[in-house]
Amino acid sequence: MTSPADGAREEVLGRVRAALSDTRPNLGGASHDGLPEPPRRTPLAGAALVDHFAERVADYRAVVERCSVADLEATVAAALPAGASVVVPPGLGFEVAGAAVDHGLTAAELDKVDAVVTEARVGIAETGTIVLDHGPGQGRRALTLVPDRHVCVVRADQVVLDVPDAVAVLGASIAEGRALTWISGPSATSDIELDRVEGVHGPRHLHVIIAG
Repeated sequence: MTSPADGAREEVLGRVRAALSDTRPNLGGASHDGLPEPPRRTPLAGAALVDHFAERVADYRAVVERCSVADLEATVAAALPAGASVVVPPGLGFEVAGAAVDHGLTAAELDKVDAVVTEARVGIAETGTIVLDHGPGQGRRALTLVPDRHVCVVRADQVVLDVPDAVAVLGASIAEGRALTWISGPSATSDIELDRVEGVHGPRHLHVIIAG
């Protein structure tokens, strides 16, 4: 038997479906017909764009480091505490000495790991955000959320200006239904008295290495 509440719910959902019937998703970065392009608050490009990204990431209390591609492996090694246990995802584009490759470690096993090293899919300069779509070199979500330290490599040519530009890059991943992880600094929250607590929902330490 259908209750009045169920009937009202179906009526509302029916109206929403009808209103959306002639719309289409916009995953490729282009504007909907008749709508202007989203505003660009900080028109930057090249080295200035990467500099802006580094500044915004640092604003979130992450450690930010710059290096050449040739020095990447040495820079990553220096970012890891001496004697730390380290895990990396399959498909990482560089070597991390002494690291284990994740092939389905349990949450309990990941909790014993000191650090994880991954790559990123895109970096957003305007917001200082790193986005992972969990392709090769990025690992599954648990890999980047359980260990206490995340060392993340962002290539300079992966940095875009703002969220609309990032969504354009991520369009194929979104269309495929892949999970996305958006990271803006170390995991943190505040209680009612605004006392900051880090490491509640993910790593307490975020070390971002911009290569290139």
